[in-house]
Formats: sequence, C-alpha cells, structure tokens
Amino acid sequence: MTRFQGRVAIVTGAGAPDGIGAAVAAALVAEGARVVLGATSERVHQRAAELGDAAVGVVADLTVDGAADTLAHAALERWGRIDVLVNNAGMTSVASGWDADDDVANLSLADWDAALARNLTTAFLMCRAVVPTMREAGYGRIVSVGSTTGTVNAMPGQATYTAAKAGLLGLSRALALETVGDGVTVNVVAPGYVATGSQLEFEAAAAAAGPIGRSGTPDEIASCVLFLAHESASFVTGAVLVADGGHGLPETWPRP
Repeated sequence: MTRFQGRVAIVTGAGAPDGIGAAVAAALVAEGARVVLGATSERVHQRAAELGDAAVGVVADLTVDGAADTLAHAALERWGRIDVLVNNAGMTSVASGWDADDDVANLSLADWDAALARNLTTAFLMCRAVVPTMREAGYGRIVSVGSTTGTVNAMPGQATYTAAKAGLLGLSRALALETVGDGVTVNVVAPGYVATGSQLEFEAAAAAAGPIGRSGTPDEIASCVLFLAHESASFVTGAVLVADGGHGLPETWPRP
C-alpha cells in the first residue's frame, strides 16, 4: 500500500523495539512515508536502520526546550517537508526513567514537574515546532498517543500520568481550533492496555480479565494512528479515538 507516498512524518518515543512508536514508524514506512524517529537513547538509530533509507533517527530529550526543533529540522533538511507528527513520547524513557507512582499527598513538586514534562510538555514543544511548517504548506496531521487513563478513567497513585494525559487532550483540542482553517487536523488516540515491553504485570492481568480477554498490540494502535494521520481523515479534528478492546465499557464484568 502507498497511502503515505510522498509524505514525511515525525514519530517521537520510537526507540523501544516493541513499542507503539516503532510500530507506527514501521507502518508509515510500509505505506510509502519517510520518517524521522525520535528517542532519548542511541537505540533509535537501530530502529531507523531497520526501516532502511526511508527513516532517520535523532537522539533528543524533548523535555528540553529546543530539542523538538532538532527533529523538525532533520525532516526539513533531509526531505523538505513535514506532513505528519505523531506524539508518542511519554510514560518512561531510557534517559529519565518512570513517572513517580505515589498518592498526591506524597508527591514532590519535582516528581510532578518531571512527569508533566515527559508526558505533556514534549507534545507541546513538538506541536510548536511543526505547526508553522504545516500552516505554510496548508496541510498537516498531528496525532498524539494519549491513554484511557486521564481521558476516560483514572488510577490511584498515578495522578501525574493521569493529569498529563488529560492535559494532552486539552492541548490537542485547543490546537485543533487554532489550526482548523490551515488544513491541519489534531487528534488523540487513547489506548488501553497494550502489550509492550513496558507493560506491567498488573496491567496484563487486568487486560486478560476484561471483555476482549487480552491486551492490545502495538500494531493495532498503529492502525488507529495511521487512520487519523491520513489525508482522508480531513473532517476529523479535536477527536479522541479510544482503542481499549471495550475495557472501559462495562459497569461490571464478567456479566452477572
């Protein structure tokens, strides 16, 4: 398939071999796109090498002001355009580790700030870096990978992540209105439990007990991202696509 022939995409958080970012990048390249992969460690170069000449890796800590511009410049210098941005960076990184997992009353301000920087500020800085180029071209697709956490539900002890992902939806909806007249759409994919290398044991158990009886796969989430990233999704903006296998639907489960 060549749905993305001639398009150039940036995918952040694409260093893990079994993660959503790598799956999105591979799916885009398979359909004709050229892709800049971003991550905080050198392993991003291996992910890019696996995709051949259609991909390039950039090591960047997107919590640092100016790092997002590095990814944008890489796309423009190599291929002269930016059509798609996929904000996938968040939750954990090789450079900075995991979000703090504690009750609000016990969190330090440093823990709070670090989690918001990793899960929300990274997306803000990437959007700020690419929107001028997209506006000038009169076309763009921005898709942020959020979570059902913070979008449709919450978990105790994870206020930082929950607040950041809720904020990601607010950021996306505001930006959608700011760019709706410029040919740029801004949407969110909200996955439930997904079987990646960073999935925790209790998450896998919860997914197995849910309606569909399993976790999602990175490829299934990538399919959702590609739908919103394609030019045909031109009438969809400020939306949330929940991909959780129906996990959030029942009031009780299994059926009484």
